[in-house]
Formats: sequence, structure tokens, C-alpha cells
Amino acid sequence: MTETTGRPAAPTIDDVAHLAGVSRATASRALSSEKRPVSAVNRERVLAAAEQLGYRINPLARSLTTKTVDLVAVLVNHIHDLSDLDLFDLVIAETQALGKQVILIRIGSGDKVEEFLRRGVAYHVDAALVFSDFADAGTVRRMFHSDHVLMLNGRHDRLSPAIIPDEAEGIEAAVADAAGKGVRRAFLVTGRASSVVEQVRIDLYHRAFARFGIELGRTIQGDYSYDSGRAAGDLLAGSGSPDAVFCTSDAAAMGLLDARRADFPDGRPARFRLYGFDNVSLLDFGPYPISSIGYDKPAYVREMMRFLGDPEGFGPAGTPVLVPTRFVARSTA
Repeated sequence: MTETTGRPAAPTIDDVAHLAGVSRATASRALSSEKRPVSAVNRERVLAAAEQLGYRINPLARSLTTKTVDLVAVLVNHIHDLSDLDLFDLVIAETQALGKQVILIRIGSGDKVEEFLRRGVAYHVDAALVFSDFADAGTVRRMFHSDHVLMLNGRHDRLSPAIIPDEAEGIEAAVADAAGKGVRRAFLVTGRASSVVEQVRIDLYHRAFARFGIELGRTIQGDYSYDSGRAAGDLLAGSGSPDAVFCTSDAAAMGLLDARRADFPDGRPARFRLYGFDNVSLLDFGPYPISSIGYDKPAYVREMMRFLGDPEGFGPAGTPVLVPTRFVARSTA
């Protein structure tokens, strides 16, 4: 019993070691989530003793010894697009498989980053994965007082490594597909212009259109969302439509398809062809047979896990690791 509460004191690692008949160091190794040397017999004895006593590892106490907390910050703008759900479910699952947990931080705007800094965000994490394009590498390092920052938004620098989908191949293949089917004039429905990744993506489309002799008739500013795609679809009513519409997100392409269902009987183009971007899993089902550009998400996440496993040895900062994209043809094209 404790003197202050009258309740039984929580069992300690020393209690577990005593009951198991092993040293404190052996008990600690047996209960560690990391692969540390201990015999199978001793591990079983320690686990049985811990179960009998109801012992639970104290993460704070362990962090003082190991200098790690097994927490990873994941910075996002938001999570509401289908591409976000596909990706972040996998990121969280693989991070947990490494024995770490995720702290999800929604930035939402550039002002939020500065607000976090003013408030002195005190999260202690082993590393940060930065998807939000409102945050630059230097700011995130200051937020967490850590150099273990992986940039996934194009805003890296010479101190923080990066992983970026190499979109050139996928975009060129999609535009080549359109040109091969007689497309001579296209519209482009874009995402948020402030995004560094989006600026590069738009430039790649412009180059591909020029290479394959396709005139860019109009660029429609969107925000990657389903609603912005529906709004773009409303602009395509009546005459004067292009031969093809390229959307820089699948969510926008899905909204556009729903707005122009009459132009896609049985999912096939009657007035213009439709191309998306992200290759979300929903496109493999009947309602949205949209031709799209995507990357190998498991390969992308494997690179992130490689960083989390060894931040110091991941690779030279300032030289992004590139994950290739590919074009996936479906009936809207």
C-alpha cells in the first residue's frame, strides 16, 4: 500500500525481475520492444512474471534511459481526401509495426505553424514526417528541437532529407495516351497554387502538352477537393468543351465525373476524355473508372520507415529520394 492513497503500489521492473528470478537488466531486455539479447527461457519467465504482477511499462521512465519515446509526429494540412485516407492508414500501420506511435498534427494554414512556434510546442518525438506544405524544414526542426525531420512536401533543405514522388513519367504517359487518341485541346483542373508540389506538377503538365502538341485551352483553379471538381464540371456544360480534361487530384476528377455523368455513358467518354491524379483505391470499383496517375504507396511508405529506422543513415539531405509514378488506364480515357 502507498501511504498517500492506501492503494497497492504499482509493480516495478525490480518486482518482475525478482519474481522471474533474473537480473533487472535481463528483465528490461526481455520486456523491450527492440530486439535485444535474452534467452527464450528467460524471456518467457519475465513475460509470465509481468503478466502475473500486472506490470506495465512506463514510457516516460523508459525514455529517460533510452533517450527515445517511440513517438513520431506526422504533420498534415488535413485528412479528408480519399488519397489521404489511402496513404495515412498505411503510414500509421507501418509506423506502429516499428513499435512506434503517431502524433497527428493538423496544420491547416501557414498561420498555424507560426502559432505552434509562438506557443512553444513541447512535443518530444523521435522524428517528424512532414506532409503539410505550410511547413518548411527549418520551422519543423525548431518546433520539435530535432534534426530528425523528413520532408514529403517539396520544402526540404540541405539539413533535412526528403522523399518525393517523381511525377514526370506518369504525367508524360497520361498525356501521351491522350495524344494517341486524337486529343488536341485540353483543360487542366489544378489544386492549390501555393503548394510547391502542385507548382511542379502543373509545370510538368505544361511541358507534356507542349511535347505532344496538345493546346492547353484553359486552366481551372481548384483545391483538390470533390466540390472543386463538381464546380469545374459545371463550366463544361454546353458547347466548346475540350477533347480532354486533366485533374491534378482524383477527388476533383470524381466530382467532375459526377457533374458530367451524361457525358460518360457506361463510364466511357462521349464529349471529352477524363484523367485524374493519385490513383486512389476507389477507382478500381465501378462508379469511378477514372484513368489516373499514381505511385507505389507501399514503396513510398517503405522509404519513410527506412528513415524512421535509421534517421542518421537514411541518406544525404538535400538530395530527395524519388518514388516513380505510373499511368493507369481506365474507361474515362
